Amino acid sequence: MGTTAESWGGRAALMVAHCAGMVDLVALPVWVGVLISGYGLDPQQAGGLATLFLIGAVAASAIVAPRSGRMPARAVAAGSFAVAACAFGAVALVDAFPLMAVLHLCAGLATGTALSLTHAAIGCSHNPHRLFAIVGFALGVFGVAFMGGVPNIVAAVGASALFWTFAGVMAVAACTAAAGFPANRTAGVAAPGVIGKLPRAVWLAAMGVSCMAMTQAMMFAFVERIGADRGYGAAAVGGLLIALGFVNLIPAPLAALLQRRINARAVLVCGPILQAILALLLTQSETFLPYAAGALFFAAVMIFTHTFAFGLLAALDPSGRAVGATPAMVMLGAAVGPLLGGTLVKLAGYPSLGVAAVLIASCAVACFLPRRTGKVVLSHS
Repeated sequence: MGTTAESWGGRAALMVAHCAGMVDLVALPVWVGVLISGYGLDPQQAGGLATLFLIGAVAASAIVAPRSGRMPARAVAAGSFAVAACAFGAVALVDAFPLMAVLHLCAGLATGTALSLTHAAIGCSHNPHRLFAIVGFALGVFGVAFMGGVPNIVAAVGASALFWTFAGVMAVAACTAAAGFPANRTAGVAAPGVIGKLPRAVWLAAMGVSCMAMTQAMMFAFVERIGADRGYGAAAVGGLLIALGFVNLIPAPLAALLQRRINARAVLVCGPILQAILALLLTQSETFLPYAAGALFFAAVMIFTHTFAFGLLAALDPSGRAVGATPAMVMLGAAVGPLLGGTLVKLAGYPSLGVAAVLIASCAVACFLPRRTGKVVLSHS
């Protein structure tokens, strides 16, 4: 019962919780694609359902993060994942859009609650950057398994199989959290009742992460649809998504290895720029190879940059409040992304996504610039 974030039992629980809580980062292309092809929704409606899930996660994280130190983390995380499992199971049983919308929102609220507690526990470990890289690697492994199996299951069984899969993932996370979720903080951080304003640098870094998450969700939600609509073939696009999962195994351990070897400021500034370049490759090309290059590395950029951003936020705010709000800052951007992307595609086609990505990246770079975020960014490298 004394499991901590430094024990392998606690780390295993955090890895599973992170994978379940960040399921949108892995599943968004399949999620939106299934809603369009399997349920007959238009891009705006499909993006809107994903957005409702993310809005729920944002709202829950905003409420939970400031109170994470005073909550029974193990019980709340396990219970929240159980609620999410029930909500996704219910989605698999209905096909009416209003009901699907309500259930997506409920699933998001529950998932965001559990994920906030997960990230608060990681942020209060001895080395948040390294532990976040470990759970990021686990997410990469989960992504390979998901992309390698779930699209085939959906093709064989039907669209509802996707939501049964989500329900199963959340149920496993609930059981794992009940068995081994860290019950106490171990890094000698501030007491749970700590008060005080967060530094300005925290808010700027959070805004930058949110911008990157918006671009990630806006683009990644339509990776599969872009390939399908441009006639690249189901086999080629499916193979690309599987390869993408293997590529996503690399950035988290690489970020851990390079934690003190490269300048964190450079990572945070270059991340959005590279994101925008890959978005242009994805959306402006009419041939498979540039599209594949953009898709293959798109999520990896977010994973690598976010690991450095997470370590920075943990250093800026040792109380755990800032990192506990990671789901809010990530999913606030991600919540806007699918709906914004679906609206742009509906009104102006896929090339408009690339233009929007460049504009959002400019905002992210402005937030991450050293003159705005101060010396703390530099000292983290």
